Amino acid sequence: MSDEPPSGSGSYAQSQDAYARHAAEDLQQAEAQARLLGELSVQHGSDIAEKAHTVWSGLAAEWAGLAASFAAPFAAASLAPYWKDAAQRWVLTLETLCRRGDACAAREAEGFTPVLAFDYEIIVDGRLLERPANYALVRIIPPEGTPPPRNDRRPWVIIDPRAGQGSGIGGFKSESEVGEALNDGHPVYFVIFFRDPEPHQTLAEVCAAEAEFLKAVRERHPRSSKPLVTGNCQGGWAAMILAATHPDLMGPVVIAGTPLSYWAGKVGQNPFRYLAGMEGGAVPALLTADLGAGKFDGATLIHNFEQLNPGKTIWRKNYDIFSKVDWDSERYLDFERWWSGFYFMNEAEIRWIVENLFVGNKLVRGEAVLDDGTPVDLTRIDSPVVVFASHGDNITPPQQALFWIADLYESVQELRARGHVIAYTLHDSIGHLGIFVSAKVASKQHKEIASVVQTIESLAPGLYEMLIHEGDDVPTVSFETRTIDDILALGGDRKEEAAFAAVARLSEWAVKTYELTMQPLLRALVTPEVAETLRQAHPMRAQYTFFSSDNPLFGDIYSLAEATRDAREQADEDNPFLRAERLSATVIEESFNLARDMRDACMEIAFLGLYANPWMMRLGATYRARPQEHNIRRLPQVRDAIRSAEAGGYKEAIVRMLILLARARGSVRRDRLERTNRLLHSRAPFDTMTPDRRARLINEQNMIVEFAGDGAVSSLPVLLRDDVDRVRAVNLVFDIVGPIEEMDERTIAMFKQLQSTLYTMARGWKEPAPGRTNGVASGMRIGA
Repeated sequence: MSDEPPSGSGSYAQSQDAYARHAAEDLQQAEAQARLLGELSVQHGSDIAEKAHTVWSGLAAEWAGLAASFAAPFAAASLAPYWKDAAQRWVLTLETLCRRGDACAAREAEGFTPVLAFDYEIIVDGRLLERPANYALVRIIPPEGTPPPRNDRRPWVIIDPRAGQGSGIGGFKSESEVGEALNDGHPVYFVIFFRDPEPHQTLAEVCAAEAEFLKAVRERHPRSSKPLVTGNCQGGWAAMILAATHPDLMGPVVIAGTPLSYWAGKVGQNPFRYLAGMEGGAVPALLTADLGAGKFDGATLIHNFEQLNPGKTIWRKNYDIFSKVDWDSERYLDFERWWSGFYFMNEAEIRWIVENLFVGNKLVRGEAVLDDGTPVDLTRIDSPVVVFASHGDNITPPQQALFWIADLYESVQELRARGHVIAYTLHDSIGHLGIFVSAKVASKQHKEIASVVQTIESLAPGLYEMLIHEGDDVPTVSFETRTIDDILALGGDRKEEAAFAAVARLSEWAVKTYELTMQPLLRALVTPEVAETLRQAHPMRAQYTFFSSDNPLFGDIYSLAEATRDAREQADEDNPFLRAERLSATVIEESFNLARDMRDACMEIAFLGLYANPWMMRLGATYRARPQEHNIRRLPQVRDAIRSAEAGGYKEAIVRMLILLARARGSVRRDRLERTNRLLHSRAPFDTMTPDRRARLINEQNMIVEFAGDGAVSSLPVLLRDDVDRVRAVNLVFDIVGPIEEMDERTIAMFKQLQSTLYTMARGWKEPAPGRTNGVASGMRIGA
C-alpha cells in the first residue's frame, strides 16, 4: 500500500486550521464581550448608585429642613393662602395649555407657516419647479434699525432641520443665526419648507430644489462671493449632500449640531444611537409610513426626542408652566409655536434617511446614492467646512458630529492633499436645541463664526480647531492645527461599530421580509381616512386636541382665567406648603431621571449583548469594510504640486512663506488671517485674481509645503530672483505675521530661515533677546 496521504487531505488540514482559527477568534470576541458587559454593568450600577445617593441624600436633607418649618407657630395658617394660590395657578395653567392647543389648531389650519421672527419674501417656490419639492427660498427683510447689507459681505443661506417640526428655528429670535448674520451686514436667505411633501418627492428632488435656490442667490448677487450656507441638525447633512453634489455653487459650509457618523459614540454614554438596533432597524419607519398611507408623521420623531429626557419633557416642562404661569407662559407659548408643528415626509424620504444615515451610516462610507442615481461623495466638497458641536448635546454628541472626518480621511496629510479646509469648535455644555435657539450661543459662538467666515477661505488646507479666547474687550479667535488622532481622542472605542454594522445587515433582511409579508396587507387596508384617524390619535397630537377650547371640559376656561387674574393672590415665597410643592416636583423629576438612567443602562447592555457577540460582529465586519487605502503621493494634484515647487514668482512665494510660518506656529490668529485675507484681495498681483484662482494658489502652495520637504524653502530664491521682489516679499510677510513680540520661538526660527535663504532682512527686524519667550499665552476655550 502507498504511504502517501489520501487525495484532499491537504485541503482538509487547511480547513481544520481555518476552523480552529475562527473558533479562537470567536472565543476571544466572546471573552471580550463578557468583559465589556461585566465592566458596563459595574460602571452603570456604580454611577447610578452614586448619583442616586447624592441626589436623594440631598433631597432628604431638604425635607428634614422643611419639616421644621411645619412645626413653627402659625404654620397651619399658611395652608389657606397656599391652596388659593395653587388653585389659581391651576386655572391659569389650564388656560395656557388651551391657548397652546387653540394656537396649534389655528396654525395647522393655515398650513403651519415658519416661526421666523423676521419678515420675509418668497424668492423661489420649490413646488413650482420642474422637479417639485415642498421647499422655498425666502429673503429675510432686515428689520428697522438693522444696518443695510454691505457690498463686501457674501449672501448667507440658512437651512433649517426638517426632523418633525417646521422651519424657522434658526431665526426664531432676534438674537439668532439670522440676527447675527444681519448685524454683520450679510444679505440673508432662509430655506423654509411646507407641511406636506409633494407627490413622489424624494431627497433627490429636495437636493435639486436647494441647488436651484443657490443658483437664484448667485444670480441676485453676481459680484459677491459664493453663498455661505449654514445647516442646522438635519439641515446640516442636507447642506453637506448639497455641497458634495453641487460643489460649484457653495461657499463655506457651517454645520451646527449635525450628526454625520451615526455609529460613533462613547460606550457608557450616548444611548440614543442604540435605538435603531433595539427597535428593528428601518422597519418601524416603513411601518409608520404605511400606517400613514405613504406619509411619515413627524410627530413620531418628536416623540422619540422627548423620550430621551422624560423628566424634563414629561414633568419639568409642564410643572414649570404651573409654577411660573404668572410670568413665563408667553415664553412657553412662543416656543410651542415651533415644537407643536408636526410635518410630514414621503415614505421614500424617510426610508432613504433611515437606511443611508441612521442605520446604514452610508454617507461617510461613500456608499450613499440619491434616488435619482446621484452618488454622494463628501470628499468632493471643495468649500471650507465649519463644524459646531457641543459636549452637552445628547442627540448629536461630538463623536457623531466629527468622526466623519476620520471616516473620510486617513490622515490630515490626505485632507491637505485634497485641498480641503475643515474647522470645528466645541461648546462645553449647551444642549442640542440650545445650539440653534440660545441667545447666549448666538451672541458668542455664532457671532464669532460669522466674523471668521469672511476670511476662512484664506486658511491653508488642513484640520483646525477654532478656539475662542477670553479677552479684555472682545474675544479673540485662533485656528489651532489638529490631527485625525485629536478627533478620535474625543472618545469612543470604534471596535463596537461592527455591532452597528450588524444591525444594518439585519435591517436589510428585516425590510425585505416586511415588504413580502406585512406591507402589501397594510397598503391595502390603510386608506387616507384611516391614516388621518391614526394621525389624530397620536399621543403627541392628541394632547393639543384635548387641552383646547374645543373640549367641553374647558369651554369657559378663558373667562374663568380672566376672573382668576382679577382675584389673583400669590403665596409668600417662604410659605412651607409652596416650598414642599417645589421640593416634591424635584423628587418627581429625579425619579424620572433615575428611571431614565436605568432604562439607558439596560438598553446599552441589551444592545451589546445582542449585537457584540462573535456571530454578529463577524456579520458586521463584512458590512463595514473600509475603502481601499491609497498612496497620497500618487494623487495627480500632489505629483503636479511637487513638480511645480520652482514654478511661479512673487505671489507664489508670498503665499508659501505665509503657510510655512503658520505651520511653524501651529495656529493662526484671526487678526493675522484677516491681514492675509486683505492682502489676497487688495494688493497686486492678488487683487486681480478670481476667487477660484486664489483658492487654487493656496492649495498648490500648501501641497508644496506638505510634500516637497526642504525643497519648499530652498526653492524660494528661484521664485524671487529679483532682489527688490525679495525685499518686498519679506517685508510684506513680516507685516502680516509680526510684530516680533507676538511671534513664538518656532515662528521666529522659521522666519530667520526664510530671511537667510533669501539673503534679505525684513524692515524693523531685530534679534530677540536670548532666552526670551515670545507668543501670547493660549486662552481657555469659552464654554457656557
